[in-house]
Amino acid sequence: MNKTIDELANRWLKRRPDGLSVLESRVLQSTLERTTITRDTNKAVAFHQTFGDRLADSIARIGGSWSFIVTFLVFLVLWTSGNVWLLSRDAFDPYPFIFLNLVLSMVAALQAPVIMMAQNRQTERDRIDAAHDYEVNLKAEIEIMALHEKLDELRHGQIIGMRDEIVQLTEMVKRIDDRLSQQQSAS
Repeated sequence: MNKTIDELANRWLKRRPDGLSVLESRVLQSTLERTTITRDTNKAVAFHQTFGDRLADSIARIGGSWSFIVTFLVFLVLWTSGNVWLLSRDAFDPYPFIFLNLVLSMVAALQAPVIMMAQNRQTERDRIDAAHDYEVNLKAEIEIMALHEKLDELRHGQIIGMRDEIVQLTEMVKRIDDRLSQQQSAS
């Protein structure tokens, strides 16, 4: 394939080379070089994560799980039942459970921003994955178009070959017919 990125951009993307994005140029270059463009985006994202990022992801993963919800419900039931029935007179946090409300508010105040940070990072991961998927899909489309071109060239070559064979066969039939005509007129 002795082609350039400019020719491929014009032929397959129907665009001028100066209108290509960096990603599209990279895809066309990999097509010319016959190299792959797939990569593990999870490794790239994990490489750039800080300790805080990993901690926030872990907290979000735990805080958004059923085991956390069930454990927290058990804690709330134990806290309220302990303060209402078991400790009745010397309750640590009597009925309106003011201290429990304070603890729940602090947990919510800390957990919500951490979960939002994890969601923002997940959104960025999704953007990276979407860009990579576009790149892979574009490369696949270009390769399919190249295969179609090759098949069309092969089919065209076969049709020309068959046409030439038909011309040769027609000439042979004409010669045979001429010989038979000559033999019939001689006899």
